[in-house]
Amino acid sequence: MKVILVCSAGMSSAIAAKSLREAATKEGIAMEVHEAASQMFEEMVAKGNYQLALVAPQIRHRFDTLKPIADQAGMPILQIAPKGYTGIGGKYLLQQIKDEAGQVLDLT
Repeated sequence: MKVILVCSAGMSSAIAAKSLREAATKEGIAMEVHEAASQMFEEMVAKGNYQLALVAPQIRHRFDTLKPIADQAGMPILQIAPKGYTGIGGKYLLQQIKDEAGQVLDLT
């Protein structure tokens, strides 16, 4: 599965992305996680073949702007719960993905 994790400048998401990748690997889920600044979201969605978008807590105010772009691409988009956006939050974020989008995603 290919995931785009969107934050303000595309840098703070690296820690959360690494934690999510590690949690997915532990559960046998193949997951690529790419970080992006919110300004690059539309371009990355157009160029990439993402199955899921995740929005960092610090830019939740941009969710309503990003959602139509994700919807047009046929991609679920979730607001990351704060406890999932940490260096040890990958297991919480993976559980949030399963709970909120698992029914439409191939988590294998």
